[in-house]
Amino acid sequence: MLPILLAPLADEFFLFNLARYLTFRAGAACMTALVLCLVFGKPIIAWLRSFQPAGQPIREDGPQSHLLTKKGTPTMGGVLILFSLTIAVLLWADLRNGFVWPVLLVTLGYGALGFADDWLKVTKRNTKGVSGRMKLLVQGGIALAAAIWISLLLPPGLSSTMAVPFFKDILVPLGILFPVMGAFVMVGASNAVNLTDGLDGLAIVPVMIAAAVFALIAYLVGNRIFADYLQLHGVPGAGELAVFCSALIGASLGFLWFNAPPAAVFMGDTGSLALGGALGSIAVATKHEIVLAIVGGLFVVETLSVIIQVFWFKRTGRRVFLMAPLHHHFEKKGWAEPTIVIRFWIIAMVLGLVGLSTLKIR
Repeated sequence: MLPILLAPLADEFFLFNLARYLTFRAGAACMTALVLCLVFGKPIIAWLRSFQPAGQPIREDGPQSHLLTKKGTPTMGGVLILFSLTIAVLLWADLRNGFVWPVLLVTLGYGALGFADDWLKVTKRNTKGVSGRMKLLVQGGIALAAAIWISLLLPPGLSSTMAVPFFKDILVPLGILFPVMGAFVMVGASNAVNLTDGLDGLAIVPVMIAAAVFALIAYLVGNRIFADYLQLHGVPGAGELAVFCSALIGASLGFLWFNAPPAAVFMGDTGSLALGGALGSIAVATKHEIVLAIVGGLFVVETLSVIIQVFWFKRTGRRVFLMAPLHHHFEKKGWAEPTIVIRFWIIAMVLGLVGLSTLKIR
């Protein structure tokens, strides 16, 4: 009789012990975010449609097919991602961990900026939104505050330096410029994801791939034994960001359910700015800023295509690409949208594997 009476207490004790394991909480965060997305997806999309019946404004100078296939699709779907991600993180992450909060600051701060940008676009019915200068100013301010916060959490030897992949003993001293570098990584990652988000499902899967890579990196650098064995720069406490990354994967998977072609909703700047900022802040916290440029190489290429196009057009009046960002170039060449999206996903997967190869094993 006594074992039967004590069974409920034993079950509670078992769950309590499970919750102490980082891997369990990471998996639970992923599943929680996924379920929240699937449950609240349709109501949130219906809410978005209620105040934007005409959907996201489509660029008139963009591919003509977009004027037909994407017209009327609501934007600001990043609200769904951020809602699910935040709830999952608050439920499963150790909120006493200092690294969780600056990453949340960047994610939600950039999400709010993106929401304002999307709101102006759908209410004014144009594609301008918040001015570029104001957007960069707000992004830079949030990123600089987060980078300073992260530098105060990092061990003394890492708080003002930049690590170089493959070389454990090489740390580039940046001194007081470290927060500036960190802010640059966050702002750059945010805008790079934003530029990539131009086709159904194109940006969200590479974000998931990058989040999966950084979930592993965060777990390893936060564990002294694994960090020493893999010759990584250990960052005590950074392992908790694996929970954040896992929640990000779950929320992204749930969003992809509704964003898969033909998309029922677009993430908009609300999602793209926030997701890129989240990846950038995690890279800074785990001392893998350069690895982010490898893992997120697809985002880098998309951004470079825009920079090259603008620079060359201003100098010569001619275009290097039929249209920028790069995915539009292939649309102009006649590639079908699913073909572009899936091939870009393959590239993102390969780059993710290349990024993992930087985890040097003895």
